[in-house]
Amino acid sequence: MLGALAAALSLENLLLALLGVIGGTIIGALPGLSATMAVAVLVPFTFTMDPSSGLIVLGAIYTGAIYGGAYSAILVNTPGTPAAIATSMDGFPMARRGDGDLAVTLSCLGSVVGGTVGALALLFLAPPLSQIALSFGPVEYFWLAIFGLSLIATLSRGATLLGLIGGAIGLILSCVGSAVVGGDVRYTFGQTSLLGGIPVIPALIGLYCVPVLIDMVIRPEAHLERRAETVRGFRFREAFGLMRRSKFNVIRSALIGTGVGIVPAAGGSVAGLVAYSEARRTARVPEAFGDGAPDGVIASEAANSATVGGGFVPTLVLGIPGTPPDAIILGALLVQGIRTGPQLFTQQADIVFTFTFGLLIATLLMLPTGLIIGRYAFRLIVSVPKTALAPAIAFLTVVGAFAIEANTFHVAIMVALGIFGWLVARIGLEPSPIVLGLILGPIAEAGFVQGWLIGGASGNRLGMFFGQPISIGIIAMTAITLASSGVFKRAVSQGNPE
Repeated sequence: MLGALAAALSLENLLLALLGVIGGTIIGALPGLSATMAVAVLVPFTFTMDPSSGLIVLGAIYTGAIYGGAYSAILVNTPGTPAAIATSMDGFPMARRGDGDLAVTLSCLGSVVGGTVGALALLFLAPPLSQIALSFGPVEYFWLAIFGLSLIATLSRGATLLGLIGGAIGLILSCVGSAVVGGDVRYTFGQTSLLGGIPVIPALIGLYCVPVLIDMVIRPEAHLERRAETVRGFRFREAFGLMRRSKFNVIRSALIGTGVGIVPAAGGSVAGLVAYSEARRTARVPEAFGDGAPDGVIASEAANSATVGGGFVPTLVLGIPGTPPDAIILGALLVQGIRTGPQLFTQQADIVFTFTFGLLIATLLMLPTGLIIGRYAFRLIVSVPKTALAPAIAFLTVVGAFAIEANTFHVAIMVALGIFGWLVARIGLEPSPIVLGLILGPIAEAGFVQGWLIGGASGNRLGMFFGQPISIGIIAMTAITLASSGVFKRAVSQGNPE
C-alpha cells in the first residue's frame, strides 16, 4: 500500500487527477452533461495510459462531475447531474437571498468530506462491504425504491398530497415505453421514439430548468440578489464554522452515501435525497429546509460524493457496477485486461490500491479547485444581466438534452415537460417528487415483478416480500420516515378530529 501511495503521488498522476477534477467539475456544472457522459467520452483516451493512471483520470472526472452538478443546482436551480437534485432545494433559495457563494463553499466542503469517507471505505472495507451488495435481491430493490418514494412525504414541506401526486406522475412517466420485465410496449401512442421510455436527463433539465427560464423572462426582478456585503469570495471561515456545528449531519450523510453507493443501481440521487430527509427529520428547525437551510446543502453534497467511493466497492470486488459511470469504468478495466473480483486485491493489488489512493487525492484536490471555480461562478452569474443569461442557459439546456443520444426528440420531451412543470408549479407542485418517481419507478417495477414471479414459483409470495431480514429492515425505515413526516399523525387526526 505504501508503494501504491507513492505511485499515486507521482507528478504525472497528480497532474492527471487535477485535470480530471477540473474537467469533471466543469462538465458536471453544465445541465445535461452528466458524469456518465464525461466518463464515456474520455474512456478511449485512457487505453494508451498505464492502467492505474487511466483509472485515476476516470475516477477524478467522475468525482468532479458529481460535485460540479451543485453549481447549476445552486445558481440556476437546475441540477447539473441527477445527484444534485436535493442540493437545489436549499442551495437555490440561499443564492436568491445573496448567499450563493456560501452555498457553493458549503457544497465543496461537504463533497470533500463525503468523497473522502467513500474513498476510505473503498480502501479499507471493500471486501466485507461487498457482501452487502450480494445480499440485495429483486425484493430488496423493490422495498428500497418504496423507501425512496416515501421520502416524498418528508420533502413536500407540508403539501404532502401535492407531493404524492407529483410522485404518482413520475411513476406514470416511468411506465412509458417497453416494460423493464417482459418487454411489453406501453403508452407510446405509436411513437417509436418512446420505446426506450422517458429519458431521465432531458426530463430533469425540462422540469427544473425550463420553468426557471420562463420565470426569468416574465419577471422583471433580478434572477439572483446581489449584495455587496455577501459577494465576498470563498466565505471559507463562515462555511467551516457551519460544517463544524453540523459535524454529525456531515458524517451521517457521508455514511448514508457510502452505504447507498454500495447497493448497485441506487446512485447519488437516492443517496442525496435520503441524507437530506434525515437531516431535515433530525433538525431543530425542520421548517427552515426548503427555504435556504445550509444543512440541506451539506447533507446532499456529502452523500452524493460519498457514493463515488461506495459505488466502486461492488464494481471492483464483484464486477457489479454500482452506477452507470461505474459500468463504463468496469468496461475500461476489462479492456485493460484487469479482471474484477476478490482476487483483484491480491493478484493486481498495485493497480487497485494506486487507483484508490488516486481517487482519495482527487477528492482532496476538489477543495482548492472547487473553491476557486465556485468563487468566480457565483460572481459571474450574479453580474450577467438576464438578457444575456437566459439565452445562454436556454442554449445549454438544448445542447445538454440533445447531446445524450443526438436525438431531437429528447429536446421536445425537455420542452414539453418544462412547460408542464411551470404550469403545475402555479398550484405548488414541485419537480422533485416527479423526478424521484421517474427515477425509482423502473427499479420498483423490476423488483416487484421479479419478486412476484420468484415467489409464485416457490409458492411463498408473502414470505418473499415480507419474510427477508433486509426487507423487514427497509420496511421499518419506511414506516419511521412516514411517521416522522407526520403523515400518520395527520391521517389519525383527520379520522378522529377530537
